[in-house]
Amino acid sequence: MVASIEFETERLRARRWQGGDREPFAALNADPRVMAFFQAPLSRAESDAMVDRIEAGFDERGWDLWAVEERAGGAFIGFVGLSVPRADLPCSPCVEVGWRLARAFWGRGYATEAARGALRVGFERLGLPEIVSFTAARNLPSEAVMKRLGMAADGTFEHPRMAVGHPLRLHVLYRLRREAWLASGERERPFELRVS
Repeated sequence: MVASIEFETERLRARRWQGGDREPFAALNADPRVMAFFQAPLSRAESDAMVDRIEAGFDERGWDLWAVEERAGGAFIGFVGLSVPRADLPCSPCVEVGWRLARAFWGRGYATEAARGALRVGFERLGLPEIVSFTAARNLPSEAVMKRLGMAADGTFEHPRMAVGHPLRLHVLYRLRREAWLASGERERPFELRVS
């Protein structure tokens, strides 16, 4: 097993998953508003299977989608992280930055803050040349996060895992190059990396 990477930002802790995360994660994945831009909410079994896949990614690479909690109080808020998309996408092979937060934690800037930490890991620890992000074209809140992260729009594509004609099939694609990240000044924000 490889060493695992975890990190902290000013308000958040991104860590490996724990047994107690599964119940609030399942509740998040069952919320129709949280899952409005996905094919459907997840069952408890599907949510647990996702955690199992994420943990396998940590065992294989040392990074994946981190469980995120508030540093003050330790409340589980969702996930943020880096993943390797399984679908045959126009940007593949690639590493994607993504996030999913419980509705109670929306509107606080948490997705942007945690995603910045994930980008630091990707560019500064892993040395990735580029990180992408994509979402359904109707998902304006997530697209706004991509813009706040300094990512550049790179057109649209039809997601191959969505049925033809599905209202969420059209996706927007954003990219961020390592050189742009390093020149952005983001490295001045509070950040602590741990490898164990």
